[in-house]
Amino acid sequence: MKRTTAVVVAALAAAAAGPVLGQQKMSAEALAKLAQNPVANLISIPFQNNTNFNVGPRDGTQNVLNIQPVVPFELSKQWNLITRTIVPIITQPGFVAGESTTTGLGDVQFTGFLSPSNAEGLIWGAGAIGQLPTNSSDRLGNDRWGLGPSFVALRLEKGSPWVYGFLVNNVWSVSGGSDPTYNNFLLQPFLNYNLPDGWYLTSSPVVTADWKAESSQRWTVPLGGGVGKIVHFGRLPVNLQLQSYYNVVAPDNGPEWSIRFQIQLMLPKSVL
Repeated sequence: MKRTTAVVVAALAAAAAGPVLGQQKMSAEALAKLAQNPVANLISIPFQNNTNFNVGPRDGTQNVLNIQPVVPFELSKQWNLITRTIVPIITQPGFVAGESTTTGLGDVQFTGFLSPSNAEGLIWGAGAIGQLPTNSSDRLGNDRWGLGPSFVALRLEKGSPWVYGFLVNNVWSVSGGSDPTYNNFLLQPFLNYNLPDGWYLTSSPVVTADWKAESSQRWTVPLGGGVGKIVHFGRLPVNLQLQSYYNVVAPDNGPEWSIRFQIQLMLPKSVL
């Protein structure tokens, strides 16, 4: 863990202080498209903050900060392995009278995508997702390990302002524990329209289903979108994004609406 932290800090320092190798000639528009590709051959560290409103029986506010480092590995001239880790820091409101707000670590998810390294136009990645019972409180996760398939596909063409596609996975609990078993589905369609100077319009709602729940309590379906912009801190490209969503379908205790703010640090692989 200490070595990984040191590597990330060194990469940030090198990217901010010196030329961004391999990206110094990239336009803001090209960087925006790179940021919108979940299986791009680029190290990045997104910090995605989701504030969910009217959660639980007392209409509280929940906050989830997802730290999502993405690290690619070149397996051969034809194939890349793209790894994505999601580390959630959760602030959970009290659900009953006298129950205080709980803040801590949720369950970490790790995904590995095998993706063609030279794909153009239609880009895809296929792999597996694992869920680790890392939660610091019973209110923030499940004590069972999880595993399942994951797939991503998108359309990205030179000369077109559009980048669109979807990410999908399903995670089943695969180990024993005292918490209930789970079977959770996630679908994230994404649609981006790129504008001059690194601006873009975006929509990437996270649709989920709890297959163990009753049919009336199973789905969460958000509707909304927002805007993004590529900026630079020194020579370090950073993708900023702000979105808002209203849940047209949600469980009784699910959030009514949410705001998502993301800062994505884009790091060239060559500095590591």
